[in-house]
Amino acid sequence: MPEQPFPINLMPHHGNVNNMVRQMGWGWVVEEECQTYLSGEAVVLPQAEADDLLEAASSLYQMMVEAVPEGLPDDFLRKLGIPERLWRAARHSWEDERHWHIYGRFDLAQTPEGVKLLEFNADTATSIPETAVVQWASLAAAGKNESQQANGLYEALVEQFKTWQGLNPELEPALLLVYLGGSKEDYTNCEVLAEAAREAGFETHISPVEEMEVSTLGAERGIWAQVEAEQWRRFPFLFKLVPWELFAELEPELCTDVVDLQFSRSVIIANPAYALIFQSKGFLAWLWQQFPYHPLLLRTEFQAFEGKAVEKPIFGREGQNIQVRENTDVASTSGEYQNQPHIYQAWAELPQDAQGYRYQAGVFWAGEGSAIGFRRERGIITNLSQFVAHVVE
Repeated sequence: MPEQPFPINLMPHHGNVNNMVRQMGWGWVVEEECQTYLSGEAVVLPQAEADDLLEAASSLYQMMVEAVPEGLPDDFLRKLGIPERLWRAARHSWEDERHWHIYGRFDLAQTPEGVKLLEFNADTATSIPETAVVQWASLAAAGKNESQQANGLYEALVEQFKTWQGLNPELEPALLLVYLGGSKEDYTNCEVLAEAAREAGFETHISPVEEMEVSTLGAERGIWAQVEAEQWRRFPFLFKLVPWELFAELEPELCTDVVDLQFSRSVIIANPAYALIFQSKGFLAWLWQQFPYHPLLLRTEFQAFEGKAVEKPIFGREGQNIQVRENTDVASTSGEYQNQPHIYQAWAELPQDAQGYRYQAGVFWAGEGSAIGFRRERGIITNLSQFVAHVVE
């Protein structure tokens, strides 16, 4: 008899979240685009389960660091699908601690056998406004105490930005945050990151990556952005909410110039190029080889194996091009990553509520496990799946 899914308990989570967010000074977070997939319920999370999820994120990050082979050999980077154009940048950033990994988000499954790693969004994780701001405001609007939520994301981001600045004291603390133009979601994520950076002591500016200018010559060498009508400014710190592999593919010359600026200390970039190693789902298979049958891991291979498994493209995002395979039965999602190499991960039965929704925990890492949020769906979890707040009891 198959084991029953881990149960999810819910409670109504009402209150005027919009007003609460605006009172906090974060009114721009509750635009319609951010609200359409926010649930009016909350997951009731026992303290022990919240602790398990946060501790899993901290432990998994340490395991990943330990699993990276010395020198980042060519075969290792090739196996993970890291673009060769970024090998030098990945090695350089890995060997120099001044290249600081600010944050990422672990997608975890709560199973009867314990917490299991599904994947790590190490490079350009989003859902920051929902997790750090709207979720917290929903708690306050419902009359709950702030201690009843595992949500220290904003404070952790402030500390991470302080550390990054402290590791690079000779650089002016001016930070440019860039995102793919046309994405309101990415812009809003950058807004929260910029607020945390300002609290950490940075001057900040947000710009579409298409409007960023790069100079590799003479006194103007560096990263520039237009901050006012006729005023340009150089920024020694760059945060890019643009995937490294996409940057290398779509803008190869610009990517090369930016990496060269990094080598000369004209700019320092977060998340660093080595985050792409952790981002690659090929690293999940590598991690399984280094820590076989570790209780936090699911079997993951570069080749298909017997039993129910999920086939994932190594740099797929937002639940695209996922195939769930069991014997001859296949469930799948569409997307733009079908031509990438794939890995195969053992199936994990996600927790379910009484209505049949499956829940995936998104646990932010920012120096340590820092915050929990949930996405739910009756099928495969994607970027359109509903966000659900939680209450710790």
